[in-house]
Amino acid sequence: MRKRNVDLVCDIAELISLTESGGDRKELLKNVVTAVAKHMQADVCSIYIYDEEGRELTLRATQGLSDAAVGSVKLKLGEGITGRAVRELRPICVGTASKNPSYKFFPGIHEEEYEAFLAVPILRGLRRIGALVVQAKEMNCFTANDTKALRAIAAQLATMIENVQLLTEAREQAARAAVATAPKAKIHILRGRSASPGIGRGRAFTLSSGQSESCLLPDPGRPPHSLEEFKAAIEVTARQIDALQRQTSETLADVAVLIFSAHQLILEDDQFTGRIGRLIEQGEPALKAIAKVVDDYVEIFSASKMPLIREKVLDVKDLGNRLVRNLLGEESGAFDYRGQIIIAHELLPSDILKLSAENVEGFIVSSGVTSHNAIICRSLGIPMVAVARDLADGIVDGEELLMDAEQGVVYLDPDEEVYAKYRELEATWEALHNASDVKEKTLTRCGERVRIYANINLLSDLQPARQFKAEGVGLYRSEFPFIVRNDFPTEEEQFFIYRKLVDQMEGRPVTFRTLDIGGDKMLSYFSNVNEANPFLGMRAIRFSLRNRDIFSQQLRAFLRAGADSHSRIMFPLISSVDDFIAARDIVYECMDELDRDGIPFNRKTKLGVMMELPSAVEVADELAFEADFLSIGSNDLIQYMLAVDRTNEAVSNLYLAHHPAILRAIHRIVAAAETHGKDVSICGDLSADARMLPFLLGIGLRNFSIDIVNAPTVQRLVGAITLEDARSIAEQMLDMGRISEIEAFLVERNLAPAAGE
Repeated sequence: MRKRNVDLVCDIAELISLTESGGDRKELLKNVVTAVAKHMQADVCSIYIYDEEGRELTLRATQGLSDAAVGSVKLKLGEGITGRAVRELRPICVGTASKNPSYKFFPGIHEEEYEAFLAVPILRGLRRIGALVVQAKEMNCFTANDTKALRAIAAQLATMIENVQLLTEAREQAARAAVATAPKAKIHILRGRSASPGIGRGRAFTLSSGQSESCLLPDPGRPPHSLEEFKAAIEVTARQIDALQRQTSETLADVAVLIFSAHQLILEDDQFTGRIGRLIEQGEPALKAIAKVVDDYVEIFSASKMPLIREKVLDVKDLGNRLVRNLLGEESGAFDYRGQIIIAHELLPSDILKLSAENVEGFIVSSGVTSHNAIICRSLGIPMVAVARDLADGIVDGEELLMDAEQGVVYLDPDEEVYAKYRELEATWEALHNASDVKEKTLTRCGERVRIYANINLLSDLQPARQFKAEGVGLYRSEFPFIVRNDFPTEEEQFFIYRKLVDQMEGRPVTFRTLDIGGDKMLSYFSNVNEANPFLGMRAIRFSLRNRDIFSQQLRAFLRAGADSHSRIMFPLISSVDDFIAARDIVYECMDELDRDGIPFNRKTKLGVMMELPSAVEVADELAFEADFLSIGSNDLIQYMLAVDRTNEAVSNLYLAHHPAILRAIHRIVAAAETHGKDVSICGDLSADARMLPFLLGIGLRNFSIDIVNAPTVQRLVGAITLEDARSIAEQMLDMGRISEIEAFLVERNLAPAAGE
């Protein structure tokens, strides 16, 4: 049947006029989706209504999807292809939805059967009313004319839906008093934001660092325990903590140094265990004595003005709970969190490491997620989701949870159908990321060599780096040993970590990045941490140049670790040639000191610049002349060039890797490096972005530093393109001055914009 879009628009107008004349508004949306699906030969048509207060879209009518989806399928603003269309106030047409990074899967509604996807926002001016969506099994079946027709229909629907919403709101206000006393419906799905991907299964366990939470206290009517039994519990607890420390020191040698030291010190403190013992001698039941002393410590620590002291609240509570369980004989070995998902308001990096050592299954946090916490969880392979505080508070301890941290979704008491679907998804993910598919060399379809390097956050990342055949370390984030400790690590401690990194890469090149703290990566033990705008403050190389003793110790450790190896050092957040020269001069001074002391080091260490600031782009030619290599830090480059905080939902849609200014800046950096015969690479999210890889190859980039689990996907994408095609794509994109032009070009080439942009 031939589509006649003018007829469709007229039909919808007639439906709306009938409704406005007194027709049944409840049937209108159903009639609209039926008419649109039939006319456009679409398998599915759906209407979503937007709740401005909750910033959420709800499916209100559908033709083609499961009826059970109506009212239950919800999308946060920006979530899924539909959520992105509404957030960005523009239509999005996708030829193969299942391959689009924005695609959102809902178990049980059978939406995955439909590949072609066209979502059009329903707007009143700039006010979001909802979305009109059509889907079809046939790929690439919707045209530009279809988009125009749906936009016209959406415009007609906007006023009517807004009026219906006003009437509905009035009815709800009238009935609110009666409903207030009714029991709340059970929530089965929580939606949040992904921080560390993965699937987590387990029972909920709330972990609070707040003063209001007390030490676990079982039935106070139990028979009292003797002082000897308490001392035996202390010995068991000490052995457990010692075993945990040894275990973490072996597996996480770079960041786990003495992370259980607070447990050990408190356990040995006479004011803690000694006081508990004295209370028991005075006739206090042992369980109550433990709870009393732990709660006193929690109150003291929570009230401290020193961040380091406040951080010990979780330690003392965990220690008290261990003592109680050991006293009750509940410990068969070392108490851990196996089979449990931790719900917490906030977590420190050291908390994450401790809980990782105790086999936690996943984290749900309600205070937002800092970048270093997310990176640590990703490196440890622990899923993490951030949800609103009221949602987290509604999770009942012991409740069965399934976390889809890839999508930021938490299922409460999921049924077998949900579990089965996620088992399928895990199998698919494993197939896509199968390390056995990775070849030793990465080549384009025309045979050009491309090098894939690994981003390394923790030493535990080295095993997958070798497994996925990384050609070296393109970025070692050196700040994590600093973040998780209580003081700056010494030169010797740093040397031990860096040398282990070099040794395990077995001769392959290693690029160390100097300390990049600041922004949301603060050191709690460093006094100068309060800034009005930390992302524009004492950050990265600025901190290092201001604190030369700390900087020199790290540089000496880098140089020593790189002896007899292919190592490089690069400086983050360089804003001028002067910054680079100042940092380089300190490296040369460190070399002279090591030479005088007769300590082996790498005299040939190459020194490079992370290109992240607009000012650095403006002097790219001079920096390429002075430095040994350049590395494009794409995340910060986009953030600083576009003045957009991508973690801020209000402006995150403006964080665009395909912005013309970003494309031209990257091209300018690569051209400067080529002019001076210097090596250039790219790291950050853009380095593994499927839709942008042809452009990056086309402008001359051949070195990519990525989260190495993405190596199979990147290698397959590189192998599917010729340099001739890549150069043609890059030339066309560089000639475009509008974001809309580039987006249309990407869609035309089936390279739709990625999620989160």
